[in-house]
Amino acid sequence: MISDVLPNINGLIIDMDGVLYRDTEPIGDLPAIFGRIRSEGLKFILATNNATRTVDEYLQKLSGFGVTLDDQEIITSAQATGIYIQAHHPGGCRLFVVGEPGLARTLEDYDLTVVSDPQDDVDIVVASMDLSLSYEKIKDAELLIRNGCEFIGTNPDATYPTPDGLYPGSGTVIGAIEIASGQKPTLIGKPQPLLYQMALRRLDLKPEETLGIGDRLETDIAGAQAAGMPSALVLTGAATLAQAKAFSPAPDIIVQDLSELIF
Repeated sequence: MISDVLPNINGLIIDMDGVLYRDTEPIGDLPAIFGRIRSEGLKFILATNNATRTVDEYLQKLSGFGVTLDDQEIITSAQATGIYIQAHHPGGCRLFVVGEPGLARTLEDYDLTVVSDPQDDVDIVVASMDLSLSYEKIKDAELLIRNGCEFIGTNPDATYPTPDGLYPGSGTVIGAIEIASGQKPTLIGKPQPLLYQMALRRLDLKPEETLGIGDRLETDIAGAQAAGMPSALVLTGAATLAQAKAFSPAPDIIVQDLSELIF
């Protein structure tokens, strides 16, 4: 279907949550979908705003769905956050992380120090989805920010899709800390350009020959459009058809699921 609508596409940047799976439930026949992508000669990268896992953990998750990838075929907002902090603090810095262990491990890969005690010297508060979020964590993060720490959020997604429906996501956690601290964060993931720029460099493709695929209008689609890329929305995650029709500018393609787009 892609070549019928957009004949000049040579690569895909594919979101994960709500496109490939809902939590532990795959969406469609993923081995067949990736087999088709490869047989069509399309380059691809999976680019997720979800910062809860390391790349290795995502590889293991996809392997459980029958999809074998290498670590260069996945990028995350956690990696983009590490790159951003490393670029702005080349001498290193100390982070207090409100998020999952996978985020902390990823940030440490960029020679950043993650501290668990808010009484330690802290330069930056990094916030993301945290399945063990507590009042204490929000309070610790808020006080650090009020005392001068920089505030960074991995991504703004307010929810993430599961088989039971939409659960609170990273944006919900970041929003609570923002309200308490009175300080807006620097947001790193989609729709900000860094994740797309990383993907395009790895693919060695121009924006106009790369299709951004996602389930969320305000991050996946808006980000692809801002990066100068055509976009495709799948209706298996956050956005509804009515929301897609009202969105401006509209996605180039709207489909029920990834299978409809690929086959």
